[in-house]
Amino acid sequence: MRQDTQNYLSILLSDTPLLDVRAPLEFAQGAFPHAKNWPLMNDEERHHVGLTYKQKGQDDAIELGHELVSGDVKQARVAQWIEFAKANPQGYLYCFRGGLRSRISQQWLAEAGIQYPRIIGGYKAMRTFLLESLGKNIEASSFVLVAGFTGCGKTEVMKELTAAIDLEMLAHHRGSSFGKHATDQPVQIDFDNRLAIALLRLSTRGITKIALEDESRLIGRCALPISMRDKMLVSPVVWVEESNESRVERILHDYVEDLGAQFERLLGPEAGFEAFAARLLESLKNLYKRLGGERHARLQNAMQQALDTQKNTGVIDAHREWIRPLLTEYYDPMYEHQREGKASRIIFSGDRLAVTQYLKESGY
Repeated sequence: MRQDTQNYLSILLSDTPLLDVRAPLEFAQGAFPHAKNWPLMNDEERHHVGLTYKQKGQDDAIELGHELVSGDVKQARVAQWIEFAKANPQGYLYCFRGGLRSRISQQWLAEAGIQYPRIIGGYKAMRTFLLESLGKNIEASSFVLVAGFTGCGKTEVMKELTAAIDLEMLAHHRGSSFGKHATDQPVQIDFDNRLAIALLRLSTRGITKIALEDESRLIGRCALPISMRDKMLVSPVVWVEESNESRVERILHDYVEDLGAQFERLLGPEAGFEAFAARLLESLKNLYKRLGGERHARLQNAMQQALDTQKNTGVIDAHREWIRPLLTEYYDPMYEHQREGKASRIIFSGDRLAVTQYLKESGY
């Protein structure tokens, strides 16, 4: 029989399946990778039990909890836990502090014939462990930044490296005004957890020299830790140089082909295309002030024509007519200014393959 554990490092690095019995609202505010939320109490039940605890004490709160989660309700929730436990025999369960809720869940599973271990200290202890490790590993690490104009293939470089963290993947965002995916980004706590785990994976292998894609503090709505961003601002930079046309093709693939396919998988062909089209137009509208009225109108017209053609024929070629000027007239001048500011920190520049080779030979 497996024992309750507080070996948080092993759990997090082994992608252990986790049964989270906290209320749905707690789970939505922050959880761990590979956790599934099958709550002991729903949000309303937890609210009433919490009020009773404050007004009458723990014994009355426990009694109310057992009244609210009884009969068919209890049976249905235990059935969910049993299904999870059988599908994930190597997993663990947890609540917020590893206390009453997880012990009750554990007891009810045992009554159903399943011994299932819990995480001692629960969510709070494991979250504290991750935050402490995040700060320590940022302090112990040195970074090199992979930079370049929009569409130069920085993410492709990152995928070829072993001592690297793909911040955009962790944030589920491509890091630009057009960077949203069809599905939402993680909440900040989940992003912090993912980043902490990524750093732990490297540190346990003795890796402290880490390549990162050059990012602003915000990747969509996910914020980098201030200590990490401060370190990135003085880190050496490698600059990826790619031709305009290869960049146009990469943007066409990422922001049209791939994003459109994401929405289609999520919503079906018709609704997916409408949501994809609305997302593109919204992303361009968000740049209205920076582009100015005339340029925004011109690019919007080209985008709408491309969307109409795509809807009617399935052909995406016309999207190049807004991608190309968006790069050359808007993004490139902005990145050129950034490159000038980073000139003293650029230690290597070349095309995508040359930069990848340089970083690999440098130990990344």
